[in-house]
Amino acid sequence: QLIPRRTLIAAPKAGQGPLLERRSDRALPDLRTSRRTLYLTLPLFLITLGASTLLIFNYQKTNSSVTTSTLFALRSHPVARELLGDEIQFSSRLPWIKGELDQFHGKIDIEYGVKGTKGEGAMRFRSTRKSRLGLFETEKWELWLRDGRVVDLL
Repeated sequence: QLIPRRTLIAAPKAGQGPLLERRSDRALPDLRTSRRTLYLTLPLFLITLGASTLLIFNYQKTNSSVTTSTLFALRSHPVARELLGDEIQFSSRLPWIKGELDQFHGKIDIEYGVKGTKGEGAMRFRSTRKSRLGLFETEKWELWLRDGRVVDLL
């Protein structure tokens, strides 16, 4: 009795037409990579990883209860409404929250751009907690306007 053996089919080479039939026992393509490819893709991967990390942390700060609460308080503050107008919101679609937002260790010091119907500026908020079980004490809550004026909102 003869047992039929199937021969291996090489992977298509450059310039050959598409392979219309795939067999499970075909030869696999060569996976050797050059150092040049590694030197090009590794920095690109690291840059993408770093940028993604920064964007994730900024997204976390943007959706923090501190950030949303300070923006709500700014919307309802009479002086801020007089200077910025109605519809107070972040100054850009992708806001960048500068500073430290570490509620666990009791340190909040953030700044972000805001705008309204009359003007725009930046809001700065700083609050600290002296002891582990203590309450947060607001030290600074300011509105910096484009014309250089700084308004204390406390």
